[in-house]
Amino acid sequence: MLLSRKRLLTWAVLPAWVVITILAVPAASRLSDVVEAESSAELPRGAQSTEVAELTPRFPGGETAPGVIAYVRPSGITPADRAEAEADRRALAPIATAAIAPPQPSRDGRALMLTVPLADDDTLTDKAGTLRDTSRAGAPPGLEVRLTGPAGAALDVGDAFERIDRPVLIITVLVVTAVLLLTYRSPVLWLLPIVNAAIALQVAGAVVYLLGEHAGLYVADGMSTILNALVFGLSTDYALLLLARYREELRRHPGRHRAMAAALRRAAAPIAASAATVSLGLLCLLAADMGFNHALGPVAAIGVLCGLAVVMSLLPALLVVLGRWVFWPRIPRYGDAPPARGAWDRVGHRIAARPRLVWIGGLAVLGALSAAALGMDTGLDRAHFLTTTPSSTVGERLLAEHYPGGQGRPVQVIADRPDAASVTAALRNSPGVADVGAPLASTDGRLARLDAVLADPPDSEAAERTVRALREHIPDARFGAGTAAEIDLADAQSHDRRVVIPLVLGVVLLVLVALLRALVAPLLVVATVVASYSAALGAAWLLFRHAFGFPAVDTQVALMGFLFMVALGVDYNLFLVSRVREEVGRTDHRTGVLRGLAVTGGVISSAGLVLAATFGTLGIMPVTMMVQIGVLVSLGVLLDTFFVRSVIVPALALDTGPRFWWPARERPK
Repeated sequence: MLLSRKRLLTWAVLPAWVVITILAVPAASRLSDVVEAESSAELPRGAQSTEVAELTPRFPGGETAPGVIAYVRPSGITPADRAEAEADRRALAPIATAAIAPPQPSRDGRALMLTVPLADDDTLTDKAGTLRDTSRAGAPPGLEVRLTGPAGAALDVGDAFERIDRPVLIITVLVVTAVLLLTYRSPVLWLLPIVNAAIALQVAGAVVYLLGEHAGLYVADGMSTILNALVFGLSTDYALLLLARYREELRRHPGRHRAMAAALRRAAAPIAASAATVSLGLLCLLAADMGFNHALGPVAAIGVLCGLAVVMSLLPALLVVLGRWVFWPRIPRYGDAPPARGAWDRVGHRIAARPRLVWIGGLAVLGALSAAALGMDTGLDRAHFLTTTPSSTVGERLLAEHYPGGQGRPVQVIADRPDAASVTAALRNSPGVADVGAPLASTDGRLARLDAVLADPPDSEAAERTVRALREHIPDARFGAGTAAEIDLADAQSHDRRVVIPLVLGVVLLVLVALLRALVAPLLVVATVVASYSAALGAAWLLFRHAFGFPAVDTQVALMGFLFMVALGVDYNLFLVSRVREEVGRTDHRTGVLRGLAVTGGVISSAGLVLAATFGTLGIMPVTMMVQIGVLVSLGVLLDTFFVRSVIVPALALDTGPRFWWPARERPK
């Protein structure tokens, strides 16, 4: 009777997932509709620049992201050039949020600058494209025309993501397929993890879309790419682990349903613990100040839980319905002997000969790699935001040659209306300020806003010093946009690293303690994962500096890399140690450690390759931050899979002996 109910449940699951998938696909295809393009949405919570952005709608024209068009002719601007700039001003007037001022000539007579105020909303990228196309269409020969400013930068980023999002997903599928084919050498079995991951992607995309559309969930540019990599990688990993356990149980049980029930009973705990570790670690981002970081946590956690739901329900049903033949040509039969001693069994016995020497030597290697991170430079300027030089950066450089350095991205200053005169005077008398615009009154008459053009380029240290000094000496004003926003972003990232990293470590430790019912093992595992992250960061910096030619690491990479590496990297240690605990319960500690490594080594290595390949595909993106996150996580996963998890952790477990399970007084059951 119980077996009959299981069969009925199996056949009920398949049509249920067919219906869910049919409903999810249309919703997932509309995920881009809820992506918010406003630059202010990603600003740090509670920062001055965020306050300025929030107050901006109270002024005529609302929240704007100006497009600055630079017209440059080295031999000097001609009457035809002036006529072209004036014609562009008239043509672009319908899409501007306010009247467009006449083109401003440079003092050397070689450049014109046209500033077009645009609404900072979901239409910004499209309107910036109109600015670029219109200004270039009728340019006289020899006149260089470039779009820069916030609108130009937004257009560059939008173009980069639009060109690469789908190709990255396609390449990810192809790479993962290749790894699975090499792993299983089966013409059929590799399809199941791919199908499950594809369905998980659709379900996750649909849930995120629905929450973004109807519940106000914030989805930023770039989140869909991270979501794709995370869901595809984790779903495939979980599928590999369940497949490996199911294959084992098929040798022990004559019926497929009983084999799957046993596989789920033994694999559910570590897989669920993995999903809990990753999703709770991601939700720690809710404590972040950065708008992007704060919003990424819930979006990514949704993806993890959707992947878990698919793998733990749809995949078992498919496997049971399809039967043993899906493993062809290596079909597991009831009563078959376990596989012969493999490579990981041999590795384990070599480690067991001198475990203390192995883990000390392993930590020395990690320490040497970590030392490379001590010389790491953090903080990319706008010129290196993309892997190629953005058009807006070229335009900004052109403006810097003919106008004050901060002309393309002035600092916005908001003060109470009665203080406007004194704030204006203080700004004009401040070192590092090249020009101050006339105050603009808010629609309610209570506030005043003015633009302060800095003498130095917006990304320079001199500009940062100027803004920090202005904030200190003019406390009655609030400073935002341009250099002020970059300062707040850097400060918020620093805050997020100090707050989120300890939270993630705490969450990971608690999940491991709950799963293993021990304290020493979780502490050692977390310590090795942190060491693995530090080593990967050092190795990645060497690659960034000497192979990729990046001058620095984006401020977001350290936190994102830590989050994905610790939350994901601990998974493989979790799968290993939970299996070791199970084996130790059947025999002695040493035998249990070696047996656990032998039976999990192959599948965890395959899972590590899949996850590394998945994140590695981010390396083809034109966005430097994404490339750096992809390279860092891939390096970290490979290092953790083939060195930390396979060598250092077993060595520590063997060296500590039964104390590995302290405070348990007896061996685990």
